[in-house]
Amino acid sequence: MKSYKPYTDSRRHMSTVTFKGKLTATEPHKALTVGGKRKVGRNNAGRITVRHKGGGHKRLFRDVDFTYKKMVPAVVETVEYDPNRSGFIGLVVYKDGERRYMLLPKSVKVGDTITTSETAAATPGNRMPLKNVPIGAFVYNVEIKPGNGGKLGRSAGTHIEVIARDQGYADLKMPSSEVRKVLDTCWASIGEVSNDEHHLVVFGKAGRSRWKGIRPTVRGTAMNPVDHPHGGGEGRQGRGLRRAKSAWGKPTGKGQKTRTPKKYSNYLIVSRRKVGKRGQKA
Repeated sequence: MKSYKPYTDSRRHMSTVTFKGKLTATEPHKALTVGGKRKVGRNNAGRITVRHKGGGHKRLFRDVDFTYKKMVPAVVETVEYDPNRSGFIGLVVYKDGERRYMLLPKSVKVGDTITTSETAAATPGNRMPLKNVPIGAFVYNVEIKPGNGGKLGRSAGTHIEVIARDQGYADLKMPSSEVRKVLDTCWASIGEVSNDEHHLVVFGKAGRSRWKGIRPTVRGTAMNPVDHPHGGGEGRQGRGLRRAKSAWGKPTGKGQKTRTPKKYSNYLIVSRRKVGKRGQKA
């Protein structure tokens, strides 16, 4: 991590990830980039569907391959920063000359070979079906449906542990502590996602959040009753409710279950994630 001399109040606690010695390219591969306007929390009608998003620095989109359908060995050419995700990406060149971007694990460097095969070795970066992954191994970029591309375990520093296999399913321990079943014909990459220091970054000032496209969050207790269940009262007040609620009256806060009771994937959940203060310590 990189810290700064406190020549302003906001600079005192600010920190960033040290890219020196980790990244090998400053400009992306132009053929795999595309511009465009970000949705910033709006739907097709322009209405806000996700609050606290908007603004931020302009971003160039990198076309990252999450499907790995090309069964040809590839060599890592560069390790690059991607403003659209927390982990580092790498430009890989296949033996037939094609180049693609991939999400890299933290131990892979320039010159390493990445293999996608059912018989690949269980080394970081290689990709194989879950039925061939050794028990206890760490994986990332895991598919939920076979051939549908990696969906689970894509954030910086995260990994998913393969803890068991039975009756065509693999039991995976998620970063949230949830244990869930995934078909063992789904593919996964070996290792942990790169940039594991990402969670230690301290923005230091409100302006840096705005650069990232994060808009302010207003406390419910500071609102009026018409705007939030916690609102109202003279001066500072408690919320007046036994359990915290969202602006729409749904349970929220520490220790409260928010998963839809009849969700279609409930039968795949072996063990629910631990929530609240006790779950955070585990």
